[in-house]
Amino acid sequence: MQDRTLDDVTGEVVDAAMKLHGALGPGLLESVYETILARDLERRGLGVIRQHAPSFDYDGLHFAEAFRIDLLVQDRVVVEIKSTDSFHPVYAKQVLTYLRLMGLPVGLLLNFGAPTMKEGLRRIVNNLSPGETTHLRVNQQG
Repeated sequence: MQDRTLDDVTGEVVDAAMKLHGALGPGLLESVYETILARDLERRGLGVIRQHAPSFDYDGLHFAEAFRIDLLVQDRVVVEIKSTDSFHPVYAKQVLTYLRLMGLPVGLLLNFGAPTMKEGLRRIVNNLSPGETTHLRVNQQG
């Protein structure tokens, strides 16, 4: 599972999200999209942790379960799921904060409330290493 590139992992997530949004459309609870997306990604052979609650330390203080990540895919891609008709800039900032605290390179913000998933998709990047790309690819396999 770990041998997949970062682009392969994010491509699988985006492809699964687009298919899910196309099948169900907007308007359901975030938990419904999260449950179905997690199962689809697991069926694609990806490791998925739902409602991951990492801890972190700051200035001598320890914060246990300080925040929750909707999906952590392959232990390196944060997926935050929304189902809202408006896209607030704070959502992207939230994902970037998660990435920084966890030392991870990429997060995906998926808004299933958007008319199309293309409109509801944001890729958030946190200091990618030189060998990693910043492309957003969608898995084109059927």
